[in-house]
Amino acid sequence: MPTSLGGMARRSSRLSASAAQSELADALAALRAELKVPVEFPPAALAEAEQASRAPLGELPDLTRLDFLTIDPAGSTDLDQAMHLAVTDAGFEVHYAIADVPFFVTPGGALDDATRRRGQTLYAPDGRIPLHPTEISESAGSLLPGQVRRAFVWRFELAGDGAVTSTSLTRALVKSRRQWSYEEAQRALDDGTAPPALAPLPAVGKALIAQEAARGGASLNTPDQEIVLTPAGYGVERRVPLPVEDWNAQLSLLTGMAAARIMLDGGVGILRTMPPADEAAVAAFRAQTELLDLPWAEGTEYGEYLRTLDRTQPRALAVLQAAASLFRGAGYEAFDGAPPAQPVQAALAAPYAHVTAPLRRLVDRWGLVVCEALSAGNPVPDWARDSLGELPHIMASTSSVAGRLDASALDRVEAAVLSARIGDAFDAVVLTQNHTRTRIQLAEPAVDASVEGVVGEPGEVVRVRLAAAEIATGTLTFEPLEAAGRLISG
Repeated sequence: MPTSLGGMARRSSRLSASAAQSELADALAALRAELKVPVEFPPAALAEAEQASRAPLGELPDLTRLDFLTIDPAGSTDLDQAMHLAVTDAGFEVHYAIADVPFFVTPGGALDDATRRRGQTLYAPDGRIPLHPTEISESAGSLLPGQVRRAFVWRFELAGDGAVTSTSLTRALVKSRRQWSYEEAQRALDDGTAPPALAPLPAVGKALIAQEAARGGASLNTPDQEIVLTPAGYGVERRVPLPVEDWNAQLSLLTGMAAARIMLDGGVGILRTMPPADEAAVAAFRAQTELLDLPWAEGTEYGEYLRTLDRTQPRALAVLQAAASLFRGAGYEAFDGAPPAQPVQAALAAPYAHVTAPLRRLVDRWGLVVCEALSAGNPVPDWARDSLGELPHIMASTSSVAGRLDASALDRVEAAVLSARIGDAFDAVVLTQNHTRTRIQLAEPAVDASVEGVVGEPGEVVRVRLAAAEIATGTLTFEPLEAAGRLISG
């Protein structure tokens, strides 16, 4: 245990809020440089984007009569998806419009090359690094309210239980009537003021979730750690997703599964795959749930079990952390002819493709073009067919950068948040424990950390003291204090 002299020394190294934020800014800039995050687009790519953004929209079916709307995080400007929902005698009708990004990108051109190098939009606390120049991603290509836009419009007819009875896809002109934030949409749905195009979303979302459960799929929907900007600088909050976010996500999953089916039936495309967990991993997870007094009963589907968990309970958080370990090995499988040997995305329990975020993810541009061609009975464009095999490597390498940027930026922000509290004691929930390190989650603030020397069973509440916080590397050092005891209820 530390001596009182040591504790005084640590307290003297606390940073003021302004000093911590200044050091954090330097650390985030250094992180971008370390990961070689792209900064500016090449002039030729910018020129192509500017020219494309001013191009006439062309002759397309006109669906602007439909009151499309978007639901995104507050302040979003790169709007990929818009929806229009309706209740029918047979169930529901869903129109789901996806930004027509392929219209703006000439295959083989400078912009095409620049986006292939980027792969996806990167998100950092000190700014977004877009896949496409803002002339496209935040203006001409974005489904902004009040603007006529080109889109790939998916139309689904659903039975009352969420089963798909009809699917179609066409390029068309659409016009969003309003941009909703998640919070605004949830309030409107709760108080009954949602417009007709939005009001069916809870029923549609719940029906699709029931379909997911029947397939044996599972959505983890764990509380998120989010970096927020406050008057004092960057901070970290833990936020439980709103129900509207789950319902909205189900529309994207519905579309991705329909796209996968079109590609598999057509014999060409690219899927988002994930292998099922092996028997040993499943057995280990089941044993872990029993140790946490939240047993996964035999005969209960995996997804059904996860949906019963109270995500506010420390033991449930430990279960979800363990469950996440089963969802590994996600990747992309391109095919032209024979389908992939393992075409399923195991977490969804169905084949799946990425097609709903073309402004922010490169692979979606290919998926949309392939699906439109196959749906219309036309040949897949040569540029798309010939380059499908390049996409898995591009997406894997850029996803690795995105993952490292997300995790490392969060580590640095957490270190800055705690830099003024060196020497303080905290309650923490043990998420995972192995023979070298323990993953803990502080009760307050919303910080996770991987630490040495702290021993506890998953789900146990332990008491720790912060010994050091290095903003430059995002390293937190905790020392064990007394165990706070196993939290069995609430």
